[in-house]
Amino acid sequence: MPRPITLFTGQWADLPFETLCGKAKSFGYDGLELACWGDHFDVNKAIREKSYCDRHHEILEKNGLKCWSISNHLIGQAVCDLIDERHKSILPPEVWGDGKPEEVRRRAAEEMMKTAHAAKKFGVKVVNGFTGSSIWHLLYSFPPVPPSQIEEGYADFARRWNPILDEFKKCDVLFALEVHPTEIAFDTASADRALAALGGRMEFGFNFDPSHLGYQGVDYVHFIRHFSDRIYHAHMKDVYWSPVPKVSGVFGGHLNFGDPRRFWDFRSLGRGSICFEEIIRALNDIGYQGPLSVEWEDAKMDREHGAAEACRFVRQLDFPPSAVAFDAAFDKKKQTGAGKGK
Repeated sequence: MPRPITLFTGQWADLPFETLCGKAKSFGYDGLELACWGDHFDVNKAIREKSYCDRHHEILEKNGLKCWSISNHLIGQAVCDLIDERHKSILPPEVWGDGKPEEVRRRAAEEMMKTAHAAKKFGVKVVNGFTGSSIWHLLYSFPPVPPSQIEEGYADFARRWNPILDEFKKCDVLFALEVHPTEIAFDTASADRALAALGGRMEFGFNFDPSHLGYQGVDYVHFIRHFSDRIYHAHMKDVYWSPVPKVSGVFGGHLNFGDPRRFWDFRSLGRGSICFEEIIRALNDIGYQGPLSVEWEDAKMDREHGAAEACRFVRQLDFPPSAVAFDAAFDKKKQTGAGKGK
């Protein structure tokens, strides 16, 4: 059975939910990964209002769509971050409040706990999102960063996220961190460390997104195999990086997305540097059967053209794993199962 192809709605939050449902169906998608901002999915309404989730399902069904996950990246970012004025633009007023950092972090944590309960009520098993990080600013170790400072950053992450994950456990819902710059895990090494900080609890895993790994030089196919039991969701997102030197590097040179001087930039699927063929084969190898969710970003392409193109690209690319050895027709032992255990 082919994996469902969904569209992540975070980049479409300016459109009403029902309008986007119609568009997504016309683009060819099987469903949506609903962002918890705009009017696409309201965590508090989902918990408080008896008919909210039912109405959302009705609209999805009317458009021939389903939902397998919701995503609360923006709130999750504030749980561990060092809060400043930038966060005011991404947080709802009730979470930002008076802007006092520790109070913002506390309210963000409470909202993430609620998200687990909203997901359960809505009938989905995965919440994707960010964690934030108190140590991202220490990425480049100068002035020299003592190991204890990094260790404290992971301890801070565990203190803040273990109570959240306790609620996820109660709800039988999984949290999938999108491994990403500015998060507690931004590559394979830091993802290992994040899991260790939580004692390996199974409520915490990953929303695989190759785009955030590729331009860093991280082996994104190895990431799938390394965390084979922790890939709870998969984003299909492409990124281009230049084969020749540019005036900026991996850190971006303070240049906005879309600036041609950048070393890397997000692109519509199939137009960047990510090898999706190997991703599909690795996902097959680990038995991943969840959605392939398109997170569409390309600063120089019309988004409706790009979203439709991306859906076609993923549908053509995906394939089920083989149930038999490719040469079984030539070998009677492989056909009958004879010789097993020898």
